[in-house]
Amino acid sequence: MNSILNKINYLWIYFMFMFLYPSVVFSDIAENWQLGFQDPATPIMEGIINLHHDLMFFICIISVFVSWMLGRTLWHFEYKQNSIPSSLTHGTLIEIVWTVTPAIILLIIAIPSFSLLYAMDEIISPAITIKTLGHQWYWSYEYSDYLDENNEALLYDSYMIPEEDLELGQFRLLEVDNRIVVPVNTHIRIIVSAADVLHSWAVPSLGIKCDAIPGRLNQTSLFVKREGVYYGQCSEICGINHGFMPIVVEAVSLPNYISWIANKLSE
Repeated sequence: MNSILNKINYLWIYFMFMFLYPSVVFSDIAENWQLGFQDPATPIMEGIINLHHDLMFFICIISVFVSWMLGRTLWHFEYKQNSIPSSLTHGTLIEIVWTVTPAIILLIIAIPSFSLLYAMDEIISPAITIKTLGHQWYWSYEYSDYLDENNEALLYDSYMIPEEDLELGQFRLLEVDNRIVVPVNTHIRIIVSAADVLHSWAVPSLGIKCDAIPGRLNQTSLFVKREGVYYGQCSEICGINHGFMPIVVEAVSLPNYISWIANKLSE
């Protein structure tokens, strides 16, 4: 009897704790029937989502206004109610209004849009540089800032884990054998290129989509604000196995990142 009462007390305390201090679960992977964005992990992705919400405000207002105008026109100017059509062909005032108003709306939209574009292209004194190389059909990562005892940079390949080798809790078509590991709250530069055909290195939660072009180096910046595992995929059709070269970015604390680098260099 006492054991049952103890279990009831533990359950009551647990549920009260969950009610008072709800845990935050981030969506860093696509969910079934998902329509919105994944939860942001970088300032850039936060800016993208905020800009999207701002634009949706204007879109909703314009859609309601235009729908109201069309409905009102169809109702009041139906031929049974107005058998004699109006002879008015021009209205100076209304033409000025419907020309100036969209121009003002576009200027309001342009201010945060240009600010976000500038932030996406800016590289702020990166502490770490990671080179990403796309192949048919896997990714290679090179940490050129770290050299092993043979004076060679840290370099490894990342392949998708086949479905028959997945463990419980892993995601089909999204897990890889070697993740790219980065520290949180650190400015990182990602250099992207390809060895054969066009690829695209894209991770939605990080707000990154950078084309990998053979013979050309593209770069983008990364600043992860929270620890977690972020999933992406190649976003450029690159051949028969285009859908089988996922990307997994694991953001860890700085001490754990240093330990991971030391273990990789000692292998």
